[in-house]
Amino acid sequence: MALVQFRNVTKAFGPKVVFSGLNLDIHQGESLTIIGGSGSGKSVMLKLLIGLLKCDSGTITFDGEDVTDKSENDLVKIRQRIGMLFQGAALFDSLNVRENLAYGLREHYKLSEAEISIRVNESLQYVGLPGIEAMSPSDLSGGMKKRVGLARAITVRPEVLLYDEPTTGLDPINTTRINRLILHLKKKLKVTSVVVTHDLQSAFMISDRIAMIAGGRVVFDGTPEEIQKSVDPLVRDFVRGEAPQYEDTETLLRSAG
Repeated sequence: MALVQFRNVTKAFGPKVVFSGLNLDIHQGESLTIIGGSGSGKSVMLKLLIGLLKCDSGTITFDGEDVTDKSENDLVKIRQRIGMLFQGAALFDSLNVRENLAYGLREHYKLSEAEISIRVNESLQYVGLPGIEAMSPSDLSGGMKKRVGLARAITVRPEVLLYDEPTTGLDPINTTRINRLILHLKKKLKVTSVVVTHDLQSAFMISDRIAMIAGGRVVFDGTPEEIQKSVDPLVRDFVRGEAPQYEDTETLLRSAG
């Protein structure tokens, strides 16, 4: 059984339909990358999984539990098993690096300050940034902020790591560094990785499997090699960098039946 299952999930914001029947499995220990055009719902999918948004219908299960009907207290327990790197890292500007990493541990875990310090130091070591605990987020480069955000996500030692556009805005050197970190953490911490990105080169580098979303549903699910060989015109055009506008995608899907 899959660790995470989306079944017939629908979600709309007013007249804007994001999902019209999303079905997807995420397996324990794999690295799955979600791709798709702007407005296709990639980031929405992650927020539905951790309960930041509610689906309109359908079910989302995590480790056999339906998360769509959970109370906020129950969602907190599930979120403790899932780490997330948000776009822009979402660090607290008023806290230094150490306090950013320690925040979640103090909120949800009964750890001593000595144990918190060990966990913070270990997490910074994992992302290659030891010794920066006293620095302020305003003193960090864009690449360093992403890595600190990732360190914060792994302080709770999650079973699943969600990455929302982890390389957006980064130069090629930092993009490669983040991609290598994703692979390193998967191997070192044995986590399941779910990555949302528009960067196909990154997707090809880090993924065991790639799922493409368009027109409110999954239109491709396979390996990096399979997506590059796909003859589906929608998938092929996206991979070649010739993706149509989202509205045209919906038209194409309707015409394809």
